Amino acid sequence: MKNMLVHYTSYNYWANQQLVKGLLKLTEEQLDQELGAGFSTVRATVYQLWHGESIWYQRLQLTEKATDPTRGFSDAFTVACAAWLKQSLLLEEWVQKATQVKLNHTIAYTLKKSEHYKIGVQDVIMQVCNNSTFYRGQLVYMLGLLGVNKIPVTDYSRFKPKK
Repeated sequence: MKNMLVHYTSYNYWANQQLVKGLLKLTEEQLDQELGAGFSTVRATVYQLWHGESIWYQRLQLTEKATDPTRGFSDAFTVACAAWLKQSLLLEEWVQKATQVKLNHTIAYTLKKSEHYKIGVQDVIMQVCNNSTFYRGQLVYMLGLLGVNKIPVTDYSRFKPKK
């Protein structure tokens, strides 16, 4: 199972890198154009990806109260993309270093004061990667709506795992 999780987080990081290459070519107007899909703008969708990967990673670190890195973020889009990619790499590295005991662990987290949950670490990794795949799909759709002709390829079949 660990090999699959390492492979999956490596793919997640790679796919995010491929997509960012295309996203960084957009203008500020394109980033903030209301498209009516998902989180309605490219920028908001990227922030959602960064937010989701960060929150789950913090939970893996057993952070008592996870914080949203996008809340109040006002720096350049390039900085946000770099932070998102760094977050994806941190997740990949965490999984690579994790022992099987750690991967078999269950973590607890709270969404609201009265909403307490437990989830297996392996399920967290799958949640993060599947969530990111979903929002990458949203971004590809948004790029099409913006008239982008050269859409970055993020297909799993194109991923070349590290040996």
